[in-house]
Amino acid sequence: MKYPENYVAYLVEFHATRDFFECHELLEAYWKEHPADEQALIWVGLIQLAVGQYHERRGNLAGAAKMYEQALGKLTVEALDSLGLDGAAAIIELEAALSRSKQLEDAPSPAYKDMNLVVVDAQLQLLCEQECAERGVAQSKWGLPSDRTDEALIHRHTLRDRSDVIAAREEAIAARKKKPSTHNR
Repeated sequence: MKYPENYVAYLVEFHATRDFFECHELLEAYWKEHPADEQALIWVGLIQLAVGQYHERRGNLAGAAKMYEQALGKLTVEALDSLGLDGAAAIIELEAALSRSKQLEDAPSPAYKDMNLVVVDAQLQLLCEQECAERGVAQSKWGLPSDRTDEALIHRHTLRDRSDVIAAREEAIAARKKKPSTHNR
């Protein structure tokens, strides 16, 4: 099977850097570029899984639970198996993450645990190793726990450059203000 480059990069980010925000960005870009992809539902489920991990690590357990529930609605053992993963193990971990998030919503210090998606396809494992080497990502970090002190990793969405989004929003507001009112005076 030919695996999309964004998927391989997703797995590297998921396991070697634990940058779940980047996982979301990578697969979302692929999904949007390939709207007719027959695996679109699986890509969305994997995006939601990464977003769930991102929320859970930040302590947003309600957000994590919501994402995990949505991911479980899209991911199946068979679908994950078809992507070179141990689908059964992934679903068990995802269900455990959902349960943990729901149980700990009121806990002061959540017992966050990084998930691992077990790669069972040797070709996919080789592609992930090559991607790690090309990007200078230490293969030795694969599957290790997140650095829970890395603020840039944990709060990544708050640190990204959103100047283009803000500028577009300001332009839209200015354009609305310039339009003549259609209300009766």
